[in-house]
Amino acid sequence: MDALISKAEVLLEALPYLQRFRGTTFVIKYGGSFMDAPDPSGRDGVAQDIVFLAAAAIHPVVVHGGGKAITRAMEKAGLKASFIQGMRVTDERTAHVVEQVLSREINPEIVNTINKLGGKAKGFSGTEIFTCRKLLLAGTQGEQLDAGFIGEVTRVNTAPLLECLRDGVIPVISPTARGEDGKTYNCNADVSAAQAAIALQACRLVFMSDVPGLLRDSKNPATVISHLPIGEVDALKKSGVIDKGMIPKVDSAVAAVKAGVEKVSFVDGRVSHSVLLEIFTKEGVGTEIVL
Repeated sequence: MDALISKAEVLLEALPYLQRFRGTTFVIKYGGSFMDAPDPSGRDGVAQDIVFLAAAAIHPVVVHGGGKAITRAMEKAGLKASFIQGMRVTDERTAHVVEQVLSREINPEIVNTINKLGGKAKGFSGTEIFTCRKLLLAGTQGEQLDAGFIGEVTRVNTAPLLECLRDGVIPVISPTARGEDGKTYNCNADVSAAQAAIALQACRLVFMSDVPGLLRDSKNPATVISHLPIGEVDALKKSGVIDKGMIPKVDSAVAAVKAGVEKVSFVDGRVSHSVLLEIFTKEGVGTEIVL
């Protein structure tokens, strides 16, 4: 009997969050090592969380990554992967591989997993949703670095996404985009997810990755910063707490919060049901970035 009562208490803890978030939009950046793990339980767990959100009358929108799968496909095609400031150097052949892997392999797999677990999902190539401009990176001497077909999302085609949400369908989007020249560009999945959240006026944005959250000490997982107002971000950049690949993620979170997204969360995709734990419990399990 005690076990049954404890289950009821868990449900009651979630009740105010279920009431508050009913009818709102959540954008989830789906990514991390669980996507490549031989054991599908991690992927199934994340998909279950997404199906749960939809069943609770929350509107989830998924933007996914897939970096390791792209690297493997490039090697198979005889292409060498190289990076500038964490961004994959992308020539036209590489852009073709990126689109193939993200939009025609990983995307349908995520859609099928959600549907298998009782959800109703529809996949979109990012080229159908995102428009971008060519992104030039800044070098250490202030010079511009050209990494090829790397895009910065400038516009989000919300019409097909809103149609899905009205019909109770979960959109699943790859992080590619159509450039001003009509060609396919590879985009940062975190930035793409943030731009989708801004355009859809989402209530929450959740970034999944392979770390417990934003860490004060990158070597110590116990140093998670659980609550971060955006006014403290610059100081953490100057001190080196926020650096490398975390910079575009945090910058995207700040942009989303400034644009009206209520809260951005960083959670560990390796933790079972981390999305639900972050959203529906008082303690949460990662880092929350707020105004």
